[in-house]
This record gives sequence, structure tokens and C-alpha cells, in this order.
Amino acid sequence: MIAVWIALGVVALIGIFIWVTYNSLVTLRIRVDEAWSDINVQLKRRLDLIPNLVETVKGYAKHESGVFEKVTEARAQVMNAKGVKDTAAAENQFEGALKSLFAVAEAYPDLKANENFKELQNELVDTEDKIQASRRFYNSGVTGLNTKIQTFPANVVAAMFKFTNREFFDVDETEREAVEKPVDVKF
Repeated sequence: MIAVWIALGVVALIGIFIWVTYNSLVTLRIRVDEAWSDINVQLKRRLDLIPNLVETVKGYAKHESGVFEKVTEARAQVMNAKGVKDTAAAENQFEGALKSLFAVAEAYPDLKANENFKELQNELVDTEDKIQASRRFYNSGVTGLNTKIQTFPANVVAAMFKFTNREFFDVDETEREAVEKPVDVKF
């Protein structure tokens, strides 16, 4: 009789372990999905700001059409990106195009003094900060989920219920090289 109670206790403990582990995996997966949604909201906000910014700069720099085309193309790529990897790649190209746009703006002092341009630029900087925060939150969630999926004994439950690792929202190789390169300081 004692053996039956011990066996039932072991089965109950295994059931509780599976239940708790499954629920924690679901919670982590939902947090990652929420974080991805936050990134998409911020990207949409930025994409909505860009046409206004481009039109403002166009008024001052009519002969810089190549830059405007690159920004427009990069914006379209971000809008059409599917999944984390494609979105990250499109984002990296878009950020490069934005740098070109701001480089053009630097050449026009009247534009830099324009209140509309300043307001749009501030909104864009604020949105960029929010995108970076959303990326960190997403990548933190992915780290937690992937770690739980890969560590024993949770990996057994994750395999039973087909939980899969998620991709990080990461910079591409050319940006990684620029980020990892030490900054030259010259006086």
C-alpha cells in the first residue's frame, strides 16, 4: 500500500512539474510575442513620420533625389518585411538611409532651423529610443524563452509541447563590425 502512495506521489510531482513548466514556457512565449508587437508598433510610428520628414527636407534639397529614393525604398522594405530576420535586415538598411537623409539635412542651415523639421527630428529620435528599448525587451524575452527551452529538465517539457527557439532582433554583420570597432579619439 505504501508503494502505491509513493508511486501516486511521484506521478503527482511529475504532473505538477510538467504543469508549472508548461505554464512558464507559455508565459515566456506570450511575453516575446508582446515584445515583438511593441517593436512593430514603434516601427509603424517611425514609418509614418518618415514621409513628413522627407517632404520637409525635399523642400530645401531638391537636387538630392537619390537620397529620397533610398529612404522610400528602405521604408517599403521594412513595411513588407516578414519575421524577425527579414525585419532586422530591412531595419538595418533603413537606418543607413536615414543617416544619409540627415547628412543631407546637415548641409542646409535653414532646414536645421526650421521648426517643423526640428519637431519631426525630435519625434524620430524619440521613436528610435523607443525602438531600441523595444528591441532590448524583445531580446531579453527571447533569451529567457530560449534558455528555458534548452535547459534540463524544462527542455523535456518544451520538446513534448513543441516549443521552439526564437530569433534575436540583431544588427547585421556590417553594423556589428562598426559597433565592435573601437572609437578613434584624436585631439
